This record gives sequence, C-alpha cells and structure tokens, in this order.
Amino acid sequence: MTQDNVRVAEPWPRVDRHLLERFRAHSVANLGDALDRLNIVDGGISPVWNGARAVGTALPVLTVAGDNKAVIAALEHIRADDMLVINAFGYDGRAVIGDNLAQRFAVHGAAGAVVDGYVRDAAIIERLAIPVFARGLTPAGPFKNGPGAIGEPVAVGGVVVHPGDIVVADGDGVIVIPPHRAEEALEAVEAIVLREAELDAEVEALRAQAAARTAGAAQAAR
Repeated sequence: MTQDNVRVAEPWPRVDRHLLERFRAHSVANLGDALDRLNIVDGGISPVWNGARAVGTALPVLTVAGDNKAVIAALEHIRADDMLVINAFGYDGRAVIGDNLAQRFAVHGAAGAVVDGYVRDAAIIERLAIPVFARGLTPAGPFKNGPGAIGEPVAVGGVVVHPGDIVVADGDGVIVIPPHRAEEALEAVEAIVLREAELDAEVEALRAQAAARTAGAAQAAR
C-alpha cells in the first residue's frame, strides 16, 4: 500500500505485552551480554534526557534525510507499545521530530522513539518524560516532502530492525531482540543477573574486610 509517496507494509504481528514486561526488568547492557554482545545499536544514539527508558515493539520508518513526511504518516499505524524506529540517515542538519510529534506518539500509545538522526525540543520532551533516543540535537526543522516507507526493515545505528522486533532502550543505549530469540535472551539475562549479584556480594565482602583492617590499624595506633 502507498500513501502518496510513502510506502506502507502489510500489517505485522506484535509480541504479547506480558513478554515486553519481562524485558522491562533488565538493562540494555545485560541484554547485550545475553545476546553475545550483538544487536546493540551504536553508541552514537543515546537518550535525549537522562533517565529515559523504554521497551516496545519496532515500528520501523524510513525517511529522507531532513524530512519527516513518513514519520507523520506513521502516526496512524501506531499500536500500543510500539517503538518508532526511524532511519533518518544520521543527518545532523535538520530534526525529524520535535516535542509536538513526540507528544502525538505518546497519545497514540507508543512506548517511545529511536531516531538515527537528529531531534529538537529536548527540554520539553524531558519535561513530558517521553522516551526519545537520537543521534543529536538541532533546532532546524524538517521538510515534509517524502518519500519514505513504514513497516519495512530499516538499518539504525548499524543494526537491521524488522517490524515487530523487541526494542529495549535505556541510559546506556538501545538493543534489538528478534521475537524468536526472546525466550533465549530472557533465560540468558536472568543467569547474568544472578552472576552479577554474586560478584556484587564478593565486592561487599572485600569492602567489609578492608573496613575491618582499617579499623584494626587505627585501634593499634592508639
């Protein structure tokens, strides 16, 4: 299907919300370790505001650099918990989303947006606590001419994202998990969390030993 000069793919399945909730408990770093440190979007894409975090299913958008016609058209295709994943070719000359579009994403039920490109209105987006991840900021607004595509696989930060993929984003960055690997990733990350708890306990024990030695030395010096 084509809307003017924006292609739209056939509808795709989304994973169950309960599955997304299970991913919400885990960091991108741990999930990356669970997936052999692959499927992680490059570090140039980061949260627009500190503390941003989101989990959702990918709604991919391909747009011309500096243009957001396809991004606007994607609004009517958003389903609950979708994460807009926008390939804007990393272009730094114009922002493809600002506070108004970000708010519209949220009103339509989107979990957030990941943009391989630039955005604007960061202060308002932060105040509204809308999770947006991007390559950078510019005040320059976009053109609205197209062309573009919605619901087709896109490359974002060196990772190919398919419609319906699970996307987890936090302060460290973004990871993409194919649905067929979801259970594998969850099983592996839960083991990693347990191992990290053991390592943290070892550090606490070392800290306690160091504190005891310091106290003993101070007592002996009296």
